[in-house]
Amino acid sequence: MINIFWLIPVGWGLGGLVNYLADTLPRTRSFSTPVCPVCEEAFPWHYTLWPKRCQACGEKRSLRMWIVLILGVVTALGLWYFPPARLGFGGGLLWSVYFGLVVVTDIEYHLILHPVSLAGAVLGAGFGVALHGWLPTLLGGAAGFGMMLGLYYLGKLFLKLLIHIRGEETDEVPLGFGDVNLAGVIGLLLGWPGITIGLLLAVIIGGVVSGFYLLMSLVLRRYRAYTALPYGPFLALSTLLLLFGVIKGLIK
Repeated sequence: MINIFWLIPVGWGLGGLVNYLADTLPRTRSFSTPVCPVCEEAFPWHYTLWPKRCQACGEKRSLRMWIVLILGVVTALGLWYFPPARLGFGGGLLWSVYFGLVVVTDIEYHLILHPVSLAGAVLGAGFGVALHGWLPTLLGGAAGFGMMLGLYYLGKLFLKLLIHIRGEETDEVPLGFGDVNLAGVIGLLLGWPGITIGLLLAVIIGGVVSGFYLLMSLVLRRYRAYTALPYGPFLALSTLLLLFGVIKGLIK
């Protein structure tokens, strides 16, 4: 029970950190003071730990903030009692925060920031060398970046052909360059040949989710052409499933 009481504030605080970074980095690209998205009044520092209404305009904080805080606690508890053999408790928490930030910003802004990718590359290289050695780490990073870069250009080509056939313009893109950078980060972390499994698993997860989304859109009559789902969450989920040993035996 003592461990539980210790882990709750740790998980809640890490969830607050993800909320803070997700609220400030996409807006200012720096560790700035968070502000209300409606009236731009500055928030007190503790808003990430207990998100209330904006005192200036009364705007409610987003449901995402509460979800992230609760998931932070659940993650801390889960990793403490079932620590991943490859990362340990601390490494699992660190990558949970990193991928949590990636998922939130990609879903809300369709954006994976270059500074976030750079920080991930540094972390990925450090963990990758410790787990696999230099050569598999570098090969994994290059392979992840290269394979996703190929998919990025194929997606752009496919979109151009579709626009030409339909005669309709769109600002949506199948993959963003942030996804390419993220694949490179994951490649460093998973190494070679682990990155091939990671990308394949992400494609499978993305296909299942996209198919379900398309089906529900048709059933609810809300289908809209050129709708692109953010791909970062699929990459993050596949990587965490492999690293946390949820899917065992696929990487060493």
